[in-house]
Amino acid sequence: MIYLDYAATHPMTPAALAAYAQAAALPGNPASVHAAGQAARERLEEGRARVAAALGVDPRTVTANSGGTEGDNHVLFGVARAWQDARGRPGHLITTPTEHSAVLAPARALAAQGWAVTWLTPDRFGRYDPAELAGALRDDTALVSIHHANNELGTVQDTAALAAAATGRGVPYHTDAVQAPGVLPLDLLGWGVSYATFSAHKWGGPRGVGFLYVRRGTALPPVTLGGGQEGGLRPGTQDTAGVYAAGVALTEAEERRPATHAHLLALRTRFLNAAASIPGLRVNHPPDGSPKVVSVTVPGADGEALLMNLDMLGVCASAGSACSAGTMQPSHVLTATGLSEADARASVRFSFGAATTPAEVDAAAAALAQAAAWSQV
Repeated sequence: MIYLDYAATHPMTPAALAAYAQAAALPGNPASVHAAGQAARERLEEGRARVAAALGVDPRTVTANSGGTEGDNHVLFGVARAWQDARGRPGHLITTPTEHSAVLAPARALAAQGWAVTWLTPDRFGRYDPAELAGALRDDTALVSIHHANNELGTVQDTAALAAAATGRGVPYHTDAVQAPGVLPLDLLGWGVSYATFSAHKWGGPRGVGFLYVRRGTALPPVTLGGGQEGGLRPGTQDTAGVYAAGVALTEAEERRPATHAHLLALRTRFLNAAASIPGLRVNHPPDGSPKVVSVTVPGADGEALLMNLDMLGVCASAGSACSAGTMQPSHVLTATGLSEADARASVRFSFGAATTPAEVDAAAAALAQAAAWSQV
């Protein structure tokens, strides 16, 4: 099996697995005051401190949760509720049509509740213009939410410029940065973002663990109620082992990031050169995007057959976001950037990791050529 679906999930690293096992063996609840509880608390806070150090922020601004979906929902619904409670009426949200479903679904839910939503216009590669964002801001704009790196195209936004356009007018800015750690440089403080969301399984940590960054001095109410864990922002018993393992994995991923980036860039170039002979092959990802992601369209192919044939040939890839897999709908990201529904269905995403080898990339390109020949409709 050749695993080329790292944008969906990164297998846990050996160091993260060992850290998880070590912390999971601790019997205490991190909220308990006895010795067993405090031992668990030490591991929890060490994990948080590692995550914060890798992100370049204060540990007190990092809330542990279950992942990017929870974080995205928390920001959109939390900000909206605070706005509406203070003013007694719905406000205005700015976002994009190429967001992950964890942002799209809350935005649509808010629209159904009377919120005005402005959808920015992407270019062919899913990039957004800070000038368009600035022109879309209104007196009642409560939040701007734009991803940093797209999970299907690898497109990297100019987050600093986009955030400045919003926060310069006093509007908080949220970015889903799930795809960045371990591959792309992060500068949350320099960018000036108000909120950022992360998922540990994208950098080799455990699934079901994530983090929400809330800039100091920025308000955000909880959306669940209960105990006082995580400063009351996200009540519930924390996953001590998951947070600790996530911190260990992120420390390792960030230390290796420059080498990983260079390795992935070489793999992407190699793959595209090897696949260039496939008739009509279209490259969807931008050349300056995350080197982790390759998105290509095989015109005339049946997308479902394409993926099934790749799987039979031993290559794990995807049609887009793993969270939308099985819907049989064309990728909303690809159609938003101008592809027809037929071409969007005939598209496939490969995503590489540090463990991916040149031989695997060569084999995957050959498999794509074979799968394309079998999948023509």
